[in-house]
Amino acid sequence: MKRLKIVAGGESFLVALFMCAGSAYAADISGTVATTLTITENSRLVGDVTCTVSGLPCLDIVASNVTLDLNSFSITGLADPQTGCAGGGALLTENGIQILNQTGVTILGPGVVQRFRNHGIRINGSTGTHITGVTTATNCYSGIIVAGASNVLESNISIANGNLTSACGGI
Repeated sequence: MKRLKIVAGGESFLVALFMCAGSAYAADISGTVATTLTITENSRLVGDVTCTVSGLPCLDIVASNVTLDLNSFSITGLADPQTGCAGGGALLTENGIQILNQTGVTILGPGVVQRFRNHGIRINGSTGTHITGVTTATNCYSGIIVAGASNVLESNISIANGNLTSACGGI
């Protein structure tokens, strides 16, 4: 196993790359994410993630047929812990996990996506996305928002998402 320490924006996060053949996950993710982490291959959380990215998604899945395993850990954004928002409103591009125009992406729980100033998980223009066993909590808009067809969401939990002026809420 080869470990790479990647430093971005003064903060660091650790990504461990498995070089052995047959490994189910190419990247292990934990710690602080200070710039959007672009995911192009199967990945999993190996510890809680604190996202300090402002105004952009924390994890951006930009390849089809990729699995992100939350592995019982959490991804936490910058939003207020009580309201899920910040000051005068949400930053409309600050999502926990973003999937745009992809096919066959899977997000596996259990795990928590919480405190993002927009959506916890945003799926747009994608098909065949499968999200199962994920808890979304205290995100300013929806826990999970889907704009597209033929996606499967099952056994997910949504708690205290939305806000007083835009009560998007759950899924």
